Amino acid sequence: MKHVALLLAGCALSATALAQTPTEAPRVSGLRSSTDYAPGTGSDSRNNGFGIKGGFTAANFRGDDKKNFGNEGIYNTFHAGVYAQFGFNDKFSIQPEVLYSRQGFKGDNPASTSQTGTYTTRLDYVQVPVLLVYNFLDNVSVHVGPQVSLLTKVKEGDRERKIADENDTYGYSYNSLDYGLAAGVEARVGPARVGGRYTAGFADIIQDQNLAKTGNTAITNIKNGMFQVYLGIGISN
Repeated sequence: MKHVALLLAGCALSATALAQTPTEAPRVSGLRSSTDYAPGTGSDSRNNGFGIKGGFTAANFRGDDKKNFGNEGIYNTFHAGVYAQFGFNDKFSIQPEVLYSRQGFKGDNPASTSQTGTYTTRLDYVQVPVLLVYNFLDNVSVHVGPQVSLLTKVKEGDRERKIADENDTYGYSYNSLDYGLAAGVEARVGPARVGGRYTAGFADIIQDQNLAKTGNTAITNIKNGMFQVYLGIGISN
């Protein structure tokens, strides 16, 4: 969590620096700053529109059973998707997104019968966060909100796993649904936006564990955690 806090602090400082760029400086032809947009909730408001986004993900896991994994570490990967934004007023808006997020963790799973040693557990999700956005500076906002994720693919090292009902073979299965909370900070420069976000999953990654088959080692109480850095481009506003 110390690394996450430092990264978020760095994003906030960078975003503030961007927001304090003198307004009288000439801007690149064709680009609009947020102050060029009409206030309120109209079609020309900076708080309305849609676009694409993507970037880097540093994923790991957390929970009481994390201690049962050896050599655990960060899985560096990516995410990408689309967003829409609907303004309530100059300060507040709602922003739903649909993202493809590759995440997971590195470690030595003491219950795995399909892999040995340290390897990467890859978890591919379709995520739908719904974020409340607050513009605390002209070009800088914070966002927070719930997120629901559907697991579409699991890969342990070089072996692909089915998502559910693998208990008879491996002694445990993966939960197809995750839900959690996302929070972060974002800066906007013309149609571009850059930000950082931390997402904490609340559902257990692994479910239906058969302790008799996994050496009586508990691995069910582990949850997703990830930090994302992204770049977005507005197609409309």
